[in-house]
Amino acid sequence: MDIELGRSKRARRAYTFDDIAVVPSRRTRNPEDVSTAWTIDAFPFTVPVLGAPMDSVVSPRTAIMLGQLGGLGVLDLEGLWTRYDDPEPLLAEIAALDECDATRRMQELYSEPIKPELVSARLAEVRAAGVTVAGALTPQRTQDLYETVVAAGVDLFVIRGTTVSAEHVSSVAEPLNLKKFIYDLDVPVIVGGAATYTAALHLMRTGAAGVLVGFGGGAASTTRATLGIHAPMATAVSDVAAARRDYLDESGGRYVHVIADGGVGTSGDIVKALAMGADAVMLGVALARATDAPGLGFHWGPEAHHPKLPRGHRVKVAQVGTLEEILYGPASVADGTTNLIGALRKSMATTGYSDLKEFQRVEVVVAPYGS
Repeated sequence: MDIELGRSKRARRAYTFDDIAVVPSRRTRNPEDVSTAWTIDAFPFTVPVLGAPMDSVVSPRTAIMLGQLGGLGVLDLEGLWTRYDDPEPLLAEIAALDECDATRRMQELYSEPIKPELVSARLAEVRAAGVTVAGALTPQRTQDLYETVVAAGVDLFVIRGTTVSAEHVSSVAEPLNLKKFIYDLDVPVIVGGAATYTAALHLMRTGAAGVLVGFGGGAASTTRATLGIHAPMATAVSDVAAARRDYLDESGGRYVHVIADGGVGTSGDIVKALAMGADAVMLGVALARATDAPGLGFHWGPEAHHPKLPRGHRVKVAQVGTLEEILYGPASVADGTTNLIGALRKSMATTGYSDLKEFQRVEVVVAPYGS
């Protein structure tokens, strides 16, 4: 239902994950009988978790760890790991910066050119560990580096930006033709973010294997403050899931995976993202809380060091456990930051669903947090 903001403007009510809750059905199950597995293209995973391509979350080492734990780590191929031979001292420096100096210094550090040979080396390191290999580029860098990425043997290619459209218009540079680009590649592509039905449907028509849902809703993002743009995630995921359903009919059965990317900070958020129709979630701050995360107790995204218009900042996060403990427990706190998969299993079992596709049909109610 539209809401009248004034005589000349109406708006649709949208909902965040905090605004909704799932409801138990007539059936319950044992958590041990619940499956959290999912598959994208030919790649199976035991948990619906992707590590966000952020330097505070995914390094080659944590990409390997996440892969061994059943998820997928996506390496930021425009991050410090592809600009410097040894970024460890720089990650420690970022963690030690005063708040007032963090943005300026990160802009300086990320001004170092990307080295194609390091792109190849980092992906090769992950591949040598025997886990699924995924790397991310922004649309602006994809044309320059995708051949290096594909030659390095990437399994899944991610094109990720604050927002990515299938119809970018530019008078100063030739835009990336997503449909032609994806058609010409030999690897499945995940693309986003998108936050509306129409934008997602157009991305699906490019041949993408998955669509990232989100726009400026992450813990380290200030997109709403700087650009005035925000997409409440419960509504955004539901809208994109509707585009997936309609595209399935339109394409004669081609299924495009929906991945919630942003605003997913706790196990409860993961539950609600999947309940609204997501197939998996891309986690940033939730994994940055790991004691073995490369951010060393801090979290930031690529928007935080944009050379001209930063739309994020470095934030301090509580280190709550190892990466394995964050995913599988045991939990020693009751705030939804550890044993994420155990909590997901418990929620699915409590509401009576045995797998993720079934769980997408769970009943949901509007129940603002604290009510």
